[in-house]
Amino acid sequence: MTAADATTPLSTWAPLRSPVYRALWIAQLVSNLGTWMQTVGAQWILVDEPNAATLVSFVQTAITLPVMLLAIPSGVIADLVDRRRLLLGAQSVMALLAALLAVSTATGQTTPAVLLTLLFLLGCGQALTAPAWQAIQPELVPREQIISVAALGSMNINIGRAVGPAVAGVLVSVSGPTLVFVLNALSFGGIVTVLALWRRPRTDQTLPTERPLAALQAGTRFIRAAPAIRRVLLRAIFFIAPASALWALLPVIARDEFGLSSAGYGLMLGALGIGAVLGALTLSRLRSMLTPTRRLAVAAVLFGVATVGTVLLHSVPVVLLLLVGAGLAWLLAMSTLNSTMQLLLPAWVRARGLSVYMLVFMGGQAIGSLVWGLVAGAVGTVSTMLISAALLACCAVSTVWLPIRHNAEELDLRPSAFWPEPQLVVEPDPADGPVLVLRNYDVPAENVEEFLAAMAFVGRSRQRTGAMEWRLYRDVGVLDRYVEAFVVRSWAEHMHQHQVRLTARDQLREQAVTAFTNGDDTVTHLVAVEPH
Repeated sequence: MTAADATTPLSTWAPLRSPVYRALWIAQLVSNLGTWMQTVGAQWILVDEPNAATLVSFVQTAITLPVMLLAIPSGVIADLVDRRRLLLGAQSVMALLAALLAVSTATGQTTPAVLLTLLFLLGCGQALTAPAWQAIQPELVPREQIISVAALGSMNINIGRAVGPAVAGVLVSVSGPTLVFVLNALSFGGIVTVLALWRRPRTDQTLPTERPLAALQAGTRFIRAAPAIRRVLLRAIFFIAPASALWALLPVIARDEFGLSSAGYGLMLGALGIGAVLGALTLSRLRSMLTPTRRLAVAAVLFGVATVGTVLLHSVPVVLLLLVGAGLAWLLAMSTLNSTMQLLLPAWVRARGLSVYMLVFMGGQAIGSLVWGLVAGAVGTVSTMLISAALLACCAVSTVWLPIRHNAEELDLRPSAFWPEPQLVVEPDPADGPVLVLRNYDVPAENVEEFLAAMAFVGRSRQRTGAMEWRLYRDVGVLDRYVEAFVVRSWAEHMHQHQVRLTARDQLREQAVTAFTNGDDTVTHLVAVEPH
């Protein structure tokens, strides 16, 4: 990259220059359209059933509940297996399930129980693929394009949300729900084809595969020891929880405040979708003007203004304009949070970290929608939206004290196996452990303060990469000696720490420590044994 390129904001469309990413993005757009069309068709089947209101609400529950239940296990699986094969298998099964729904509807066999069961299984497929889908994107485009990828992904979803229901409404009214189910089944074909043709580079596996429970615990330790990632999750909650009020109550506002039909509600959703597209178009300029934290503050303010305007203003054109702003704000917030999360996660734990982000995102929307519905029932829609807007204002103000990392794209998280291999006279079995690692440092008295400050970062690095426990001790029997001690669950996990989990960023942290020590540091590995 030249100096001129470094100062030029990257276009939102830059990732589409990658043939594989472009093909997957188009295929995903078609699939998103099919998914939203399927939702409308499913709701239409149930509208004439007894207890229709309850059954219709179960449609969204059947689709989203699997994400809540399976997000974390799906992230673990996506980090342990070949992500391309996982996506290919899951998308193929989902295509078969969608085809089964179309056939059962065409033959009159789609009872409410059958419909909701198939929707739940399709939701399980979506939950299984979502972390892997997010995790493969940094493999397809350069690191500096990740925020553009996040914007394009959000825009993809919003186009599907805006266009899919409108198209489905026309098709269902003309020919019934069977056709939209058929189209949804066919919509998986594009993704399956692209994945089948993609030749993902193979990686040599020299270490034993992590066990699922151990992998889950390793992912949890990573997030606990990564303050920057915890900050992103916290900021996501601060925005999504109050913003979910507008999504949850917009149908009620369209009907009660403006007297609009379902077509009018669709128009409001369309305005949100248009705003998301505009957000993608202006993202590169906004990136050059605003830090990630300030983008989140602007998004909270814009969304809060739209939230207030929908209940205090009584002009449909003005409210539609505000909803365009809300769509832009939503894309701005989601692309910033999603891309920052991806940029902070090294490859070995990327899917696990993104699965936690997904759980926060989906959980914030689901629980937030439920809470705002209850609040609206108690105090009314207008008061509820005002409360939501006030919380969004607090979200914007809180960025002053709780910013997110502004230079995540500059972090070097490439794998870096810079630790020397341990000198062994006995080769432990992979399952042996726990493993205690001791490292001695000789630190001149005048360097102690700087050494301790540098070791705080090293300690978090050890915990992120596998240490269950970490402490720094002073050896009171040797002058100026400090001893680092950390425990890893097994020898296999310690080898993963050696060869896979360390990054160039970790290497820089350790190099900073060596500037304050004298001579070579000695390392001892102790493997636990059970006394007879």
